[in-house]
Amino acid sequence: MFRKRAGVLLTAALLVSVLGACGDDDSGDGGGGGGDKLTIGFAQVGAESGWRTANTKSIQESAKAAGVELKFSDAQGKQENQIKAIRSFITQRVDVIAFSPVVESGWDTVLKEAKDAEIPVILTDRAIDSTDESLYESFIGSDFVLEGKKAGEWLVEDEKDEPGPVNIVELQGTPGAAPANDRKAGFADAIKADPKFKIIASQTGQFTRTDGKQVMETFLKSHPDIDVLYAHNDDMGLGAIEAIEAAGKTPGKDIKIITVDAVKDGMTALSEGKINFIVECSPLLGPQLMDLAKTVADGGTVDKRVLTEETTFTPEQAKEVLPERKY
Repeated sequence: MFRKRAGVLLTAALLVSVLGACGDDDSGDGGGGGGDKLTIGFAQVGAESGWRTANTKSIQESAKAAGVELKFSDAQGKQENQIKAIRSFITQRVDVIAFSPVVESGWDTVLKEAKDAEIPVILTDRAIDSTDESLYESFIGSDFVLEGKKAGEWLVEDEKDEPGPVNIVELQGTPGAAPANDRKAGFADAIKADPKFKIIASQTGQFTRTDGKQVMETFLKSHPDIDVLYAHNDDMGLGAIEAIEAAGKTPGKDIKIITVDAVKDGMTALSEGKINFIVECSPLLGPQLMDLAKTVADGGTVDKRVLTEETTFTPEQAKEVLPERKY
């Protein structure tokens, strides 16, 4: 009797073991380790500005709303940190890797590793200068050259009846970063036809308010005849406003100010007349990124270049839209 009962128990145990093993196999494959749940590894530049903070929030909130598992890494403005994060995502076998490159160059090796691991890559906000476009599926973001061109075109129109010269100082973004390179190029192209426009000083403010203030202080000491400030983002422009006011000048009047981004602090300064013109660069890329990631993870085809829709603002327009501004 004991042997018979033991045989029944052993058979039952083996059956449970087999069923359990089948259950494990169905629970999910390598991907992101979460079954059918899409897993995205996202390597952010950092938190250098209000724009970047809004961009991070958009991606995190959109991932949650879409039921996506987001593995997030903050590179703190360093390319080596982003490369390390991407390699970590490859090791973790995420379904999709997305990142906003700190600089344009130096990505081929790590992106080749992702390609060899058959993990699709999406660029967000910033492009890379690689000649091998097979290393990424899509780039979603703004046309930075067009942003610079819009800034320059506004200045040309605003100063069309003035004899000149028009002395311009420029606060550039992070050296080597796509928005810094392209916004500079677009602006220069827009003003080049008229020799009265002269860029008398151009220096990086690292896209931060603190550096923008410090560099503007230097500009003011070296160049007492500044007519216009062109800042590659709102935060540097806001820092420059502090320096201009500390020097006893009136921002927006004594020195006209043009910036890019249209974050809430910048738009507030615009509505107050401290900034004269802002070119919008929307950070709310989260929903589009989730859609692209789902499509490429499923083996679908996406456009190589996905542009965000953006506009420009004058002080009057800023007053109208500020109450509903999301960032």
